[in-house]
Order: sequence, then structure tokens, then C-alpha cells
Amino acid sequence: MRIYTDDLTNEYVRDIAGRLICDITDKESDIAEDELHIRYVAGTLSLVKGSLTLTGELESKRRLSKANLEKELIVKACRIRNHEGSIRVVDATAGLGEDSILLAAAGFDVRMIEYNPVICELLKDSMKRAAESMSGVISRMSLSIGDSIEVLPSYEGWADVVYLDPMFPKRNKSSLIKKKFQLLHNLESPCASEHELLEAGLAAKPKKIVIKRPLKGPYLDGVKPDYSYTGKAIRFDCIIPR
Repeated sequence: MRIYTDDLTNEYVRDIAGRLICDITDKESDIAEDELHIRYVAGTLSLVKGSLTLTGELESKRRLSKANLEKELIVKACRIRNHEGSIRVVDATAGLGEDSILLAAAGFDVRMIEYNPVICELLKDSMKRAAESMSGVISRMSLSIGDSIEVLPSYEGWADVVYLDPMFPKRNKSSLIKKKFQLLHNLESPCASEHELLEAGLAAKPKKIVIKRPLKGPYLDGVKPDYSYTGKAIRFDCIIPR
């Protein structure tokens, strides 16, 4: 994968290229019309393929007011009754951080894990930009790259909640898939290791595991939750480890 930028001297871009081990170009003609590539233009990092563009947009979240946050199902699902102090959440499938930002804005301390290095860079870039306008929220978020199945057990003693959002299976009708997630499917596939992921979450010994699922989708690894919060298109299954 290549990075296009209009400024080859930009050290930020060079650092990203070094971590991803990819070439940099400032010539549009080097990029094929339908080539999956990264672009850094006007201070923003994006993943691009043809007419599709994927950019982290944490700083443009419109649901971060206190009144709206109290209505968010993910916030309700991750709360722990009678818990003292900040609730600590491990978001083991961070993606672009769109769920983590809601939790951090609601006062949770969130540690994110992302497996794919390109998605990780998009999220880092989004956090960098968002910190300019919401530094307090971003300060409650941290990000690391890694395989959650391997890493989650190390969070034993820290995690109050483990949050899992395995990528939903591809649907038969492409019109039902948001265009930006078509690009994600170029980098990551739906979770094929459901049992291992759930077992890793349990190994962290949290007080609760919260799992995001399609409204009518099957339970993760076939495990029935203790209870669920249900919306119009998705639900949050809550498992209380015994």
C-alpha cells in the first residue's frame, strides 16, 4: 500500500510510512484509479479506493452532549451498578473509535486495541485532530496495536468491562452496507474466531462483557447473554462472568 501526500517533507507522514513500511508519493499519476491507498492532505489521513474515502471523524461527533450520552445504549450497557470511581473499559475491537469516544465522553476510561495497522493509523490521526477541541475526552482514551485474543488476558486487574464489536458478517445486499465500511472489508474480515475472542475477554476477568451485535444476529459464540439493550438495528448483549 502507498501513501499519497502533497508534502514529501512532512515528518508526520514519514513516520506513518515507516510504521506501515510503505512508499510515499506526491504524484497523483502514480496511483491507479481503483488502487487502495492512504492519502494525507490538508492535515487529514484517509483510506481511499476509487470514489470511496474512509476518514476517522471523532472530532465531528454530534452525540457527545450529556443529554444524548445518557440515551446511548452502549453507555447504558457498559455501566456497572454501584461501581465506585471511573469505569475502566477495554475496547478490544476499536476500529475507528466511534464507540470508544462515546464511552470516554460519558466519563469512562477506555483502552482501545486494534489489530489492523492501517486502521490504527486512521484512529491515531483522528484522535490527534480531536484533541484540539476535546482534549479532556481524548485524554481518557489510549490506543495500542495488537491481537486482542493474545492481549486481553493481560488486562486482568484493570478491566471492569470488556467491550467486543466483532465486524458484522457481510450482508447479501450491498446497498445495506454503508459505503465507508466497504473499505474496512478490504482490510479486515468478519470475526472468524468468536470462541477465542470471548474466552480472551473472560480471561481478563472483567465484571461485565458487552458485545455489539446486529439486531437479529446470533449470539457471539452461541453464548446467551444475561440481558441485552436493544435498538432499531443493533443490540448490546451483556454477560456477567460467574
